[in-house]
Amino acid sequence: MLGPIVLAVFGCVAAHGQGPKPYGPPVGVDNAKKITAVALAEARKNNWYMTVAVVRPSGTLVYYEKMDNTQTGSASVAIEKARTASLFKRPSKAFQDMVTGGGQAFASSACQEQFPSRAASR
Repeated sequence: MLGPIVLAVFGCVAAHGQGPKPYGPPVGVDNAKKITAVALAEARKNNWYMTVAVVRPSGTLVYYEKMDNTQTGSASVAIEKARTASLFKRPSKAFQDMVTGGGQAFASSACQEQFPSRAASR
């Protein structure tokens, strides 16, 4: 029973988002290091603690760097956000926006029957 629900959820995500964007060429290690250096320089300038992860279009990690004193949780979050953006061809913030907008993009009739919304239960 779980299979159809999962397919419905992913179908909604694909339908809600913009059309798929083409993947560009994979980023090599040398370019990944350059990109990371620019991001970390900006972080230092603004006194931000950052973790940077660069992945291939397949979601495979190419390069990773974590600044000293960056919170430990940022390590895995950076990698997963990079993978999500690459695999779904959109910034991971697009999913956050869907959820904060009421999560309607993730809803399917099967999900709504199993987990009724707060508005429906009032």
